[in-house]
Amino acid sequence: MDKEVKKIYEDSVVIDGLNVSNWESPSVYNSLHSGNVTAINATIAVWEHYTEAIDNISQWLKRFRERSDTVSPVNSVQDILDAKKNGKTGVIFGWQNATPIENDLDRLDLFYKLGVRIIQVTYNERNLLGNGCWERNDEGLSNFGIDAVKEMNRLGILIDLSHVGDQTTLDTIELSEHPVACTHANARSFVDNRRNKTDDALKLLADKGGVVGATAWPPFLRNGWESTLTDFGDAIEDMVERVGINHVGVGTDYTQDQSKEWFDVLMSQQGTKFLPRRLEYPEVPTHPEGIETPDKMSNIAAELTNRGFTESDVSKILGGNWLRLLGQVWHD
Repeated sequence: MDKEVKKIYEDSVVIDGLNVSNWESPSVYNSLHSGNVTAINATIAVWEHYTEAIDNISQWLKRFRERSDTVSPVNSVQDILDAKKNGKTGVIFGWQNATPIENDLDRLDLFYKLGVRIIQVTYNERNLLGNGCWERNDEGLSNFGIDAVKEMNRLGILIDLSHVGDQTTLDTIELSEHPVACTHANARSFVDNRRNKTDDALKLLADKGGVVGATAWPPFLRNGWESTLTDFGDAIEDMVERVGINHVGVGTDYTQDQSKEWFDVLMSQQGTKFLPRRLEYPEVPTHPEGIETPDKMSNIAAELTNRGFTESDVSKILGGNWLRLLGQVWHD
């Protein structure tokens, strides 16, 4: 790698907007450490409900003790900067679904105190807050969802809209007093898939100060499972052209070392009913060639530099924009 590119990467705060890897796998932590990844939005709940989400946090507290040489908890922007200084990866607790609060808004306060800092309103399907991107109908946020958005604003929890339905997405952006995010999504007009976001939603999100994490998940890139780093570069460049350099980050959606059985549960209906897969994918999906795992994230800096992005712009995309947004939302 070019020395100049290497320095840009090493000097940058590198934040991955979404990582949902197998947290029991040692190679996941080794890859993050080797890749000098400063912080990740680590998915710790998708279909879990209240007690399961509590259990997941308990398991993470144990991981922090056992892996204190490579990972550390993140509750503030300063924790991210400290992780950078100490050569660790800061772990931000994130949910891809609001189901753990069940029907009790007071639990948002509890989970905030336990470290949850990013919550996606829905995951693909309907919950008590609103509708996911794969629902037949989307009437927008429910009354409960409106109150949940207000409470997340009060607490300082970043709202994620990546898997959320179109109307629920627009409702949330318009209602939220703070900027929101799509931590891992591309534009629907870039790749036509309901999981990608509409131009209207992306423009509104950016106008209100939010950030979109361009995603490397192959079905949302132009060459699907044959995609490479170049295709991901196309997705990033496309998003910059749509929303501006100050509103784009990286959200790889890494699923390192996850099993076929895990993917089956992930893609199921409400985590219980197994359906024909909405997206075709291999037995064990992998990320694009050149960025298969976090230890290769520095290649993103090289790709962007080769496309003519300045050092400042590369740093913004790698993590600077995420850092700014988190500071705004977390009241730091």
